[in-house]
Amino acid sequence: MGTRVELHRFGDGAAEALAAAQRAIEMVDDALTIHRPSPATAMNDALRRDEAAPISDPILLDALIRIDEARVETAGLFDPTVDRRQVGSGWSQLRLDREAKTIASSSPIALDFGGFGKGYALDRAVSALRDADVRCALLSAGESSIAVVGEHPLGGAWSFAIPDPRHPDVTLVEVELIDEALSISATIGAGLAAPERAALLRPGDCTPVVAPRTAVVVNRSGAMAEMLSTALIVADDAAMGWLHVGKRRMLFDLASAQPTRMFA
Repeated sequence: MGTRVELHRFGDGAAEALAAAQRAIEMVDDALTIHRPSPATAMNDALRRDEAAPISDPILLDALIRIDEARVETAGLFDPTVDRRQVGSGWSQLRLDREAKTIASSSPIALDFGGFGKGYALDRAVSALRDADVRCALLSAGESSIAVVGEHPLGGAWSFAIPDPRHPDVTLVEVELIDEALSISATIGAGLAAPERAALLRPGDCTPVVAPRTAVVVNRSGAMAEMLSTALIVADDAAMGWLHVGKRRMLFDLASAQPTRMFA
């Protein structure tokens, strides 16, 4: 994933539990990375050749199923396809056969799990910690994807202040989590200044999102939080109602000096 991941477990038996969580994250990275040979790159190679791709890796298959099942909740706005040289290409062209464990496309295409993988990895790490009977933990992937197990060590919810990406000392919003995950997506900030980072595109017409925005989503699932925060960033006004923007799904307009919460 190319992301720094921090795991903090509170209580006895930390070493064994953290090792299990680390293995869970590494297994997701090994399955979904597109930066070195992996099950995901093998799948993409086949899809680019306009061939059906067998899916033998259980983590890759589970990831594809989760993305497919999230299409309704994300209003189709989370689309991990990256080969968008033709307007209209996207997830809708894929045919995922869960029983046969294959995926095919009606035109050459590829997938990038960058807007999904961190949250999904945290979900699997959280599951590993719970299997180890961990009841209190904090997991962070690049500080934009966070998951917590249980309550804060001192009791009550974990509290997080989300900064304005333009001014780290300014807080956009504070959120509280118990057994939940948090995802933050933005169209501005140091992470988006890298020349190799592709512009965020709206599925379908491939319109780049240039408006300065930050999305903040809290969800029981880290993967779903990631997908929803991406969907909020690329959504137009008409799609906001479908995404149920509200207390746990927030979008901030950063066009002016004072950040404005949209659709509050």
